[in-house]
Formats: sequence, C-alpha cells, structure tokens
Amino acid sequence: MSVPAQAEKVRNLASIAGVRSNQLVGYGLVVGLDGTGDQTSQTPFTIQSIKNMLLQFGVSVPADTNPQLKNVAAVMVSASLPPFSKPGQHIDVTVSSIGNAKSLRGGTLLMTPLRGANGQVYALAQGNMVVGGYGAQGASGSSTQVNTLTVGLIPNGASVERSVPTPFDHGQYITLDLNTPSFTTAARMARAINQAAGPNTAEPMDATSVRVTAPAKAGQRVAFVSFLENLEVNPAAPRARVVVNARTGTVIIGSNVRVLPAAVAHGNLTVTISENPQVSQPSALSGGQTTVTPSSSVSAKQQKAHAFVFKPGTSLDSIVRAINQVGATPDDLIAILEALKKAGALKAQLVVI
Repeated sequence: MSVPAQAEKVRNLASIAGVRSNQLVGYGLVVGLDGTGDQTSQTPFTIQSIKNMLLQFGVSVPADTNPQLKNVAAVMVSASLPPFSKPGQHIDVTVSSIGNAKSLRGGTLLMTPLRGANGQVYALAQGNMVVGGYGAQGASGSSTQVNTLTVGLIPNGASVERSVPTPFDHGQYITLDLNTPSFTTAARMARAINQAAGPNTAEPMDATSVRVTAPAKAGQRVAFVSFLENLEVNPAAPRARVVVNARTGTVIIGSNVRVLPAAVAHGNLTVTISENPQVSQPSALSGGQTTVTPSSSVSAKQQKAHAFVFKPGTSLDSIVRAINQVGATPDDLIAILEALKKAGALKAQLVVI
C-alpha cells in the first residue's frame, strides 16, 4: 500500500548553498564571582591572564607575586554568527569554564574578542551571565546542585564587528541543497520550479543539489528566492528504517516498515543453580573430623514461547499490536526484529545505536 504524498514548502526541504552560520570562539575572564572562581594555585593560566589584563590598564604585578583570587574564572566563549549579520547587530553567547571554578553564577564576562576559523575577530562579547541552576553546600561537606553551574548564557551578549561575505548575490545561479538527500525529491523540486517559473529554470544536479537560474540584481534575487521558498513540493517517501538503541531498549519503527511472510517464536530459558553446603559432624569419641559436603540443585524454567505470524505487507500497527498483546518487553521486540532481518523478512534498514 503506497504512502499518501504530503506537499511541503521548499523552505522546509532545502537551504541555499553558501548561506549558513559561522562558529566563533574566544578566551576571556569572568569576574565578580562570590568566592566560586578558579583556585589560582592550580590554574596558572588564570593568573597569567589577570596579569596581562592588568598590564593593559597600567597596573604592573611583580613576577614573583601569586595573587590568590577566588572571584575570577577563565572561560571559553562560543557563539554562532548567523548569515547576513551586519556590524552593530547582537548575538547570543555561551560561556563555559575551563578551570576549576565551582560556579559562574553572578559573574560578569569582560570584553572578549570572538574569532572565526580564519583567526579574524568578528564579534566582541561582554555582559552579565544567566546561569540556569543553583547549588548549596553546608559546613559538613554535604551539598546539593541543580543543573550545571559552570556554563552560562548572555542573551545578545556580543556585538557583531564584521560581516561574513556570502555567494548569495554572485553568479548566475543559486543552488538549493536538500536537507535529506533524495533523487526523487530533487527531480520533483526541479519540476515544480520549472512549472512555476518557466522551463529550464531549475536543473537537478544530484541527490542533494538543485541549480536554479536567478536574477542578477540583489533586490530581484531576494524576491525570487522568496517565491521559491513558498513553492510546494511532494517529497519522496522516507526510507523504511528501524532504529534500535541497545543500551536503553528503545525501538523506533518508521510508519512505512513492512515485512514479508514470516513466523517468529520467541521465549526465554532461565537456568538456576543453587549451592547448599552440608556440614557432616561425627559422633563423640569416634575420632572423625568435621567436614563440609557440597550439595547443588539445578533447575531450568522455560517461559511459554510466543509465536508471531506476519502476513505479506504487514504494517507497523500490526507488528506493535501483536507484540503488545502478549506483553513482550522492548528486549523481546529487539530480538524479534533482528530475527526478521536475518531471515530477510524485514523490508527496512535496521540501525543499531
């Protein structure tokens, strides 16, 4: 039985090649902590950073001085620079401790340059952090904690200083990259664009990319991409797949999974071995010795096997219903699916994670 097609907009199926976010990272200092910062005796890089910072403000710390600060923590700052970001706009940043600070709650991040993969500075981060958690510790050493206290967020905490050029407004074409590679979806998308924008406007390049002829002017190209994003395409049906998490016993079965005619019997065999040593005590004045004699008992118990008969084209609902009726566990379901796969009766990809 075929799966009914459901139209999706192009913007939900593909993205424009080259229009992407860029990762930024930087090293900085968080100050103003309430005694929960780095233990500077164990984190020499924190002391070095403090000395370098103070030197920029004209404060010289003697080389043989080791300030024992508890309100400072060395951190790594990370952010994602969205496409088309312009100087002056703000982005969120994440601050993570790299030393042995106990908590960043209540701290303030000092101005930190954020660099891209090419080493250039694209944003400057600074501000008060929001830490989604709390912790408390008593004098006896007992403590409690909710969430992670060494990672914080600064909403709009970085200002963009440099924009990243994109190939969006260059060249004769734009390329639509499918989120899920599929030859069928690529062909259908190109056909829908040609029907709406004219013949030979779009051409599928492979299972991932569709090349589209676009206007040269930036304003016209923006309007054209907006038009493309709202076109509706019937994507290809997803591949039949069964995902099994062997650690947690979680099984996810796609709605289009089918099986060939098969019969599966599944049961459990439990073998129990008990040791009951006996003490042999000789009678008085017999001259014998007390000894321990082994005594073992072995029992085997086999649960009633459950037989499952699947007809041709049996669907997900039928499989789950049959297994639930006999009270099978997730482990039983995993064993049944593996047996069907080995027998060649499972018409789906079995993925074990």
